[in-house]
Amino acid sequence: MVKYRLVLLRHGEGAWNKENRFCSWVDQKLSSDGIKEAQNCGKHLKALGFEFDLVFTSVLSRSIQTAWLILQEMGQEWVPIQSSWRLNERHYGALIGLNRAEMALNHGEEQVKIWRRSYDVTPPPITESHPYYEEIYNDRRYKCSDVSRDNLPKAESLKDVLDRLLPYWNEKIVPELKSGKMILISAHGNSSRALLKHVAGISDEDIINVTLPTGVPILLELDENLQPLGPHQFLGDQEAIQAAIKKVEDQGKVKAAEK
Repeated sequence: MVKYRLVLLRHGEGAWNKENRFCSWVDQKLSSDGIKEAQNCGKHLKALGFEFDLVFTSVLSRSIQTAWLILQEMGQEWVPIQSSWRLNERHYGALIGLNRAEMALNHGEEQVKIWRRSYDVTPPPITESHPYYEEIYNDRRYKCSDVSRDNLPKAESLKDVLDRLLPYWNEKIVPELKSGKMILISAHGNSSRALLKHVAGISDEDIINVTLPTGVPILLELDENLQPLGPHQFLGDQEAIQAAIKKVEDQGKVKAAEK
């Protein structure tokens, strides 16, 4: 019997998603298509009758903006939002800002897939000479985080993302879930994958093949022990969702004209 229901999603398309660049901790707003994705997500959730009591986001604008647009479409703007850096996208280190297709051309599609999708491979760390280092680490949003600036990540594997996310899940989100609240988590591709891996019990090997499209809600139905009662469900037009998944997967491939 379903005891708890949770909706998890990757934010709508961001400006750098559109440009096929590793965005990571660089703060980007939603693209015009991303705004539409978030609005459509809200309309769909409203049509399905969802009523949220609490929303969790990262501290990055594209995650927060997605949550705002969803709640607005649902007529639930009053629902409280809590934000934490622990739900941030994976820190891609020295890869931040680089184009995925160009990386595939230079390093091979398999290497880019490993960097993007593997569980325990960490990309090269960001250094102070990186063009986005100061923008990230001097950002005021991290001055009020629960760790010092020096202890913020410089690069992360998916395992690292799960390690920094789990305390927040266990200490903040789970108690709210167990109190009976209906929760929406508006996060990122990799923080959502990490959480999905944990909740759904996906293996280290299988997680490399889990791809989450932007702006598509995922329903998790859990028992009283927070164990899944079935596979996670993408909510929406399934044919369109599969096309969106393929689009994300193709971001790490060499463009046809360059092969």
